[in-house]
Formats: sequence, C-alpha cells, structure tokens
Amino acid sequence: MSTPRIVLFGATGFTGRLTAEALLARGARPLLAGRDPARLAALAASLPVELPTAVADVSRPDSVRRIVESGDVLVSTVGPFTRWGEPAIQAVTEAGAIYLDSTGEPPFIKRVFQRYGPAAAARGATLITAFGYDYVPGNLAAALALRKAGSEAVRVDIGYFVRGNMARRASAGTRASALGMILEPMYGYRDGRIIREHGRTRLFTVGGRKRHGISLGASEHFALPRAYPRLREVNVYLGWLGGLTRAAGVLARATPVIAALPGARRVTEAMADRAIRSGPRTSSPTDPAISSQTIAEAYAADGRLLAASHLDGGDPYDFTARILAWAATTALIDGVGGTGALGPVDAFGLDALSEGCATAGLLAR
Repeated sequence: MSTPRIVLFGATGFTGRLTAEALLARGARPLLAGRDPARLAALAASLPVELPTAVADVSRPDSVRRIVESGDVLVSTVGPFTRWGEPAIQAVTEAGAIYLDSTGEPPFIKRVFQRYGPAAAARGATLITAFGYDYVPGNLAAALALRKAGSEAVRVDIGYFVRGNMARRASAGTRASALGMILEPMYGYRDGRIIREHGRTRLFTVGGRKRHGISLGASEHFALPRAYPRLREVNVYLGWLGGLTRAAGVLARATPVIAALPGARRVTEAMADRAIRSGPRTSSPTDPAISSQTIAEAYAADGRLLAASHLDGGDPYDFTARILAWAATTALIDGVGGTGALGPVDAFGLDALSEGCATAGLLAR
C-alpha cells in the first residue's frame, strides 16, 4: 500500500489555488488534481516546490476514483457542488478515505449528512462537508456559547457578517453556487427536526450596530444537534445583504412559486455557467479591507439568553484555504473523530478546532 497523502481536487480553481498555497505553508506536499492538464502544469510550475499532478474529471467518475486510496485525505474545491460534487464523495466512500470540501451550498450539505453519510460510515470513510468560512465559524462559535451556557441551553442562533466589498471579492465559483441556490428550498432545525424554511430574518447587534440576517441552511443544523443532543432549535442567518435583507426575505418566501415556473431552473443554471466562464481563473491576494464577524447566542427554553460567543476574522477566502489546509494536515497525521458525515466539532474536538481556527486567523473575543 502507498503512503497516505493529501489530494487537492479542483486545485486550479480560485479556492483550490489558495488552498494549495496554504498546504505548502504548512509543509504539506499534496497531489494536485483537476480536469485540465495544461492548467495543472501551469499551477505546478508557479509554486515554489515541485508537486505531483493528476488529471481527474467529474464527467469521468473513474478518473476521480483513481486518485484516492484508503487513508488519503481528499480536499474538494470543485463547485458548484450540487452539480459536480458527487464523484469525489463516491471516490472517498469506496476507498474508505477522509473527505473535506469548501462548499457553502445548503442542498449539498443536506445530501452529505442524510444520503451520503450512512454509506460512508458503512465503508469506514469520513465526510466533513462545508469546512471553510461556510460553515466552520458558526459551528465553533455555537459550541463555545453552548459550553458556557451549560445544560439549560436548548436553542442556538448564529449570525454571519462581513465588513468590506464581498461582491467584488466573490470568485466565479461563489457566484455560480449562489445563483444555483436561488430556487433551492432552505431548511432549519426546530422542535428537534429538520424543517423547510423560507425567508426568516433576525436582528443582531454586531460591533454596536443593529444588523439583519436572513435564514439559510447550513451544516450547523445537522452537526450541532449530534454534538449537543439537548438542542431543540438551531437557526443560522446570513447578514451580508445589509439593508436588502428584509426584501430578500420576502423574495425567499416566494421561492416555491417561482421554482415551479417552467424553465426557471434552466435559467439559473445558465446564469451559473456564465458566471463560471466570466470569472477570474487565478486566485488573488487576501483583501485586508474585508473582515468577518460570527456571532452565536445560546438560549434557555424560556427564551433567556444564557451565553454568547463572538469570533472575528479576516478575508473569508483566506480563512477557507487556511482552515482546509489545517484540517487536511491534522486529519492525515492524527486522524478524525469517527466515520460517516461529521461536523467540525465531532471531527476534531472543540479545543483542537479552536486552536486550528486561531492559526487560520479566526479569534474569539
């Protein structure tokens, strides 16, 4: 058997290239994998050390299976994941390996936990989805708040906020993923179960200012109740839209009607394809003007606020690359906390995750 290694699938994309650089900074020597041999060669030539490459294309699933073996850690940055993410999941499951990805797409996250997770557990494989800015900070902030709150906590609310021009910073893959999610149903976790949800909004206090967030599906809805069985409600809100949040909530409530219109999904897929073609092919330096704030609040059954946790970070893309690199190297050396679909806390433990996030620039206050 060969020595276990880190495989970076989607290495030539925006997030993939950033992750390759972050892995090198941690001393890792990953296998760079992607569908275009010319772009792989160009990436390898641009890096300060020589790395192996392999051609793997989601349209040919066998080519993806060939690049992963038992004990490997495969990091996938191939998005949109709802369209292109399944071959990597299948390859890792068949090999009995460890999987990490950078997705922020709610339907794909739900699929990993509900559909792919049981099959992976049966084969001794581990799937850790959404292990980037989407949605490691919320899992960590919530776990810290719940630890402070104690056994009374039955609900946790999480809010994601940024300062700076994220619209200008967004990669082609991010724009394509966002467009693909426009017509997808969202979900929440209430009364101890996953439910459909559209357009809930909530007001948070962030740095002394009132800011709105709109509900969205995330890994917290699946991961936190497993780690904290007393939880009956988990809410996750995105606060990137500023004053447009409440209008977006109204639009989200109309999503089921819009999605039922003939051709609606084909239109959003075409828009996503155009976003990919028009987006930048290379990564760009971290933008110091962009920062992130994540808030988690734990509540008792009677609605009392028991504890809160605040995390401050920098550029979300930089954090995603660095936390993926930390997770991949840690998993390769120390392993992870189980098989099947795991959340960040389940996979690495709260203290280790806190330290890993700190090395990636995410700090609690």
